[in-house]
Amino acid sequence: MAGSDRLHRPVLVLNASYEPINICAARRALVLVLKGVASAEELAPSQIHSAKRCLNVPSVIRLLEYRRIPHQTRALSRKNILMRDRYTCQYCHKSLPSGEMTLDHVIPRSRSGETTWENLVACCHSCNNRKGNRTPEEIGMKLLRPPRPFSLHTSRHLMRLLGRSDDQWRKYLFYSD
Repeated sequence: MAGSDRLHRPVLVLNASYEPINICAARRALVLVLKGVASAEELAPSQIHSAKRCLNVPSVIRLLEYRRIPHQTRALSRKNILMRDRYTCQYCHKSLPSGEMTLDHVIPRSRSGETTWENLVACCHSCNNRKGNRTPEEIGMKLLRPPRPFSLHTSRHLMRLLGRSDDQWRKYLFYSD
C-alpha cells in the first residue's frame, strides 16, 4: 500500500469510554496520537516512515479525555446515502456496486423535492429512468424502506458497514456474534 493510501485508510475513533463516535482518516488519527489527544488501541499492518521516525498506522484510536458528543450530523453525500441504503436499490431491491447506483429524489426536485436525508434513496439506473419525474405512488413503485434522517442509529450503522472490512473494529462495533 502506498504511503498516501495508508494515510487515507479509515480509522475508528472511540471516546474515552470506548464508545465508537466517528471515523477519520489515518492522517488525522496520527495527528491526534502525536498531539497526545488520543492513543492507538489497534494498529494496522502498515507503517509510515519519515526521515527520523517510523510510525505504526492506527486502525482504532481512543480519545484520552471524554468528549460530550452533541447531536451528531453526518455530511449528506452520495456515499453516505448509498451506505445507509446498503448499496441496494430502494425500488427493485437489487444490490449493486457504487458505480452502478444513482440517487433518487423520492419527491422530484422539479416538484419542490429537497435534497435531504429524508428525500434521497439509493436507486439503480433502470428504476431511476423508469420513475423519471414522478413520485413512487404515481408510477406504482414501492420503497423498500422509507428514507430516514441521519441519527445516532444511522451513524452506528455506517460505522458497522465500514468496520466489516477491518476485523480490528469488530469488538468495538459488533455487540454480538
